[in-house]
Amino acid sequence: MDRGYSLAELLVGVSVLGLLAVLALNSGGEAVARQRLEASARSLGQGIERARREATRRGQPCGLTLGLRGWQAPNGGELASCTGSQEPGPNASGNSWLEASDLADFELTHNLPAVIRFTSTGLVLDGGTVVLGARGTALRRCLVMALPLGVVRIGRYRGMPSQGPNSSLCEVDGSL
Repeated sequence: MDRGYSLAELLVGVSVLGLLAVLALNSGGEAVARQRLEASARSLGQGIERARREATRRGQPCGLTLGLRGWQAPNGGELASCTGSQEPGPNASGNSWLEASDLADFELTHNLPAVIRFTSTGLVLDGGTVVLGARGTALRRCLVMALPLGVVRIGRYRGMPSQGPNSSLCEVDGSL
């Protein structure tokens, strides 16, 4: 005679299923946070390359500012913006090279000057390190821009969150 499952068996089964669901949600959330972080780090690197191409295309110096909406036109000053290119990439506002996710959902620290300047030949006059973290993952990405060629290296940041950005703590990461 089949009597079904006892209450104890049902409770154990529901508990195991609940635990598996929580584990799946947690690991899925971290994977999404990592993907967003990776995409934003790459967007920052691509923004620098676009600015270099724009300065060369125009044959005149230009500049960029890094803010919570990504690379933007510098505020005021005499230096033209490098964001005026007709290349694909700017969002609807036309002043940023990051997509709608922006950087507001990220932890962003950097030691870049207020305006990064590019010469008419695409050389970079300012360099520095950007560290980017995201909620939901302990991974932190870094971008190092070296002078004068503007060589960009994106890697894994090994420094503490309380430390200022340091290029020597940006390690090459083979997963990129």
